[in-house]
Amino acid sequence: MKSATTHVLLGALCALTAALPANAQKHKKGKDTATPNKDSVAAALAKVAFPAKQETLKPYRDVIPANAITSSGLFKVHKSADKYYFEIPDSLLGRDLLVVSRISKGSSEYRPMILPTYAGDQIGEKVIRFEKSTGNKIFLQTISYRERAADSSSNGLYRSLMNNSLQPIQAAFAVKAVNDSSKSSVIDVTDYLNNDNSVFFFDAGIKALGGLNMMAADRSYIGDVHAYPMNIEIKSVRTYTGRPMPVTNEVKTYSFELNSSIVLLPSIPMKSRFFDPRVGFFADEYIDFDDNPQGIKSESLIWKWRLEPRKEDLEKYKRGELVTPEKPIIIYIDPLTPKKWVPYLIAGVNDWQSAFEAAGFKEAIIAKEAPADDSTWSIEDARHSVLVYKPSSMANAMGPSIKDPRTGEILETHINWYHNVMDMLYKWYFIQAGAIDKRAQAPQLPDSLMGELIRFVSSHEVGHTLGLRHNWGASSTVPVDSLRSKRWVEGNGHTPSIMDYARFNYVAQPEDNIGPKGIFPRIGAYDKWAIEWAYRVLPAIKTPEEETPLLNKLVIEKLASGKQYFFGIERVPWEAATQYDPRNQREDLGDDAMKAGAYGIANLKRIEKHLMDWTRQPNEDYSKAGEMYNELVKQFDLYMGHAAANIGGILTTPKTVEQAGPVYEFPAKSKQQRAMTFLQEQLFTTPMWLNDTQLAGLTKTSFAVVTNVQKKVLFQLLSPDVLDRLSLQENIEGANAYTAMQFLRELKQGIFSELAAHKTIDTYRRGLQRVYVERLLMMMISGPSNPLMPSPSLSKDGDALPLIKAHAKALAEHIKASIPLTTDEMTRSHLQDLYDRLDNGLHPRK
Repeated sequence: MKSATTHVLLGALCALTAALPANAQKHKKGKDTATPNKDSVAAALAKVAFPAKQETLKPYRDVIPANAITSSGLFKVHKSADKYYFEIPDSLLGRDLLVVSRISKGSSEYRPMILPTYAGDQIGEKVIRFEKSTGNKIFLQTISYRERAADSSSNGLYRSLMNNSLQPIQAAFAVKAVNDSSKSSVIDVTDYLNNDNSVFFFDAGIKALGGLNMMAADRSYIGDVHAYPMNIEIKSVRTYTGRPMPVTNEVKTYSFELNSSIVLLPSIPMKSRFFDPRVGFFADEYIDFDDNPQGIKSESLIWKWRLEPRKEDLEKYKRGELVTPEKPIIIYIDPLTPKKWVPYLIAGVNDWQSAFEAAGFKEAIIAKEAPADDSTWSIEDARHSVLVYKPSSMANAMGPSIKDPRTGEILETHINWYHNVMDMLYKWYFIQAGAIDKRAQAPQLPDSLMGELIRFVSSHEVGHTLGLRHNWGASSTVPVDSLRSKRWVEGNGHTPSIMDYARFNYVAQPEDNIGPKGIFPRIGAYDKWAIEWAYRVLPAIKTPEEETPLLNKLVIEKLASGKQYFFGIERVPWEAATQYDPRNQREDLGDDAMKAGAYGIANLKRIEKHLMDWTRQPNEDYSKAGEMYNELVKQFDLYMGHAAANIGGILTTPKTVEQAGPVYEFPAKSKQQRAMTFLQEQLFTTPMWLNDTQLAGLTKTSFAVVTNVQKKVLFQLLSPDVLDRLSLQENIEGANAYTAMQFLRELKQGIFSELAAHKTIDTYRRGLQRVYVERLLMMMISGPSNPLMPSPSLSKDGDALPLIKAHAKALAEHIKASIPLTTDEMTRSHLQDLYDRLDNGLHPRK
């Protein structure tokens, strides 16, 4: 599942441009780190206010007449004729407000990839403040917390940072009237809300990526503005023109109903918890100018809900008794969700209750059906967390969260649940469990089985909304043999974390007789530990800094108690240390990719024989069988990638100075050699069991998808990165390393095994050998440096280039010597062609 993809994208696009020192907690030096003093902010604004004549105030009743429509809540919202007014009390001036904007109704045919599209999708997030300035004006500012300083003493950087972090002013409003009785100012927001802006509507970056151009003012309008106790909800319709379509230059028009929530951030911010790379939580990073007296330090605060014991239960909590939190997490199920799936979605949420018990709370998270007859309840109301069901062809689900940027407190979530996720679940289960569960051997799954699959995905996405990142390394802690033990796997699950991408137990064989409890993911030992680490309240400790030594000790003890508590982050480009760790892979199982892959292939062979039988539907063609054939090859591709990642891999295990052992290690030489043997036997030796000529004659399937897997893995192995890491291992481990030279020799021996045996080379192997030669030639040619698109060529400064040249020269000589020994004309022509290519690459003609 993609996790919070939209949320991460928004985080990048909605970056605030200034910096402000704020963290309303007690600093370790004892200084108050609350948000900047309102007087100093007002003074700063007064200095930058644009010269303007003093606005003349009107009597309150002249601006807000008796017949105005008023709603009261966070602050009063008035509608008089066609005008909208905010009445902002002085007590809210300088207070942090979070603006969250979402699509209420999506636009027909607007379906850009990844970007917000459907009802409930988030399109913007900003922290704002209203500040009063000179000339009877109120400014709307956007606020950033990316740089912080709390030490306001004579030697501190608080005041200096203030002088260099004036927050951008997004709008200025003339005060139309003052309500002396409530000490509040009235401003007219009609024009600002009618015009396009990135504070309340589409963020400018998302609009640009999504191909939305100018807003059509004549077809855009304010629908409703309503006040609630802790928030203001603004509903509007926005119509945009799109970019000209390719070829036709047609310009389409898209209309959206949008909802923007203005939410008051807590006056007493939650006590934060610092990020620890050994426990997988999302986190917001900031620069702390106080922490390092000789420089700066980057700190990160994890995302988590504010779960605290009620005051009357605090002593019980300290004694270890389970208590109900002051404010439980409540997630509503979208009332438009098909009724038959609602119980499974609710169960997926409530499954996390056992995890919170490890943190000392009972009934900490509860799923509920949305109220059916409550006119005051709205899915867009930012006070409510909702699982939103979307009628989408996208096969996915996502669990983003909205959080307080000052502390990491999660305030609410709108889980995106796309209808077509069921298609993805069917394919996963059919391919990974079809050999061991007869219920999967059909063109559709029983509703009871699909419901259980929905429950597992629900639990996974809710995990993200609790702050948890993917734990791709969890499954690597389980011995492969344990995955075939009915007793073990039904008791423990096939992975310690539901946050892993370890869908179903494809290692189990039919004779193991393993039931659903040993096939399905579930909330496991790691998940419970992670929730305990993040959510356990430490009442005696006042600051995050004071918690650090204790939390570090707890992590060290937990990791020493069992491998199941290991966190392995997903392999992502922006975290380079994680990219090469073969433990951290999606869709893998067990501690040995080759052994697990062999079992997985045995099951794929069983399934492949029955593709047409199991997918047969009356009055339909064989396209379903062809579709599932492609899914089966994708699964085969995964097994090959899992094994290949061991060659030139680097294991990364974050540690503090209190922990023994290395942070960086290499896979054992023997394991890398076994990976090479596995790939030669299962992939580079043409897997003819996948060459289903009968299916190819009935569908669009083609063996080309299999040869593409061969090419992909060969490109992955024959890369500068792999050679560099193998050379690094040799430099460090010497004779214990799997060297680049040995790797190339064994790879060539397998790919060109026909040369030594003087065998005829068939069409599939000829294609593979041509790819091998072309890849060698590409690596010898200098290419442009581009960090986003790494060049396949080798650096002239290292050992890899001369090694590849020597390898190519030896291969050319071997091919040349083999040409006269072959009797097959096609093989001879092929070898001559390969020799000519290599010779031209090694000795370029001028």
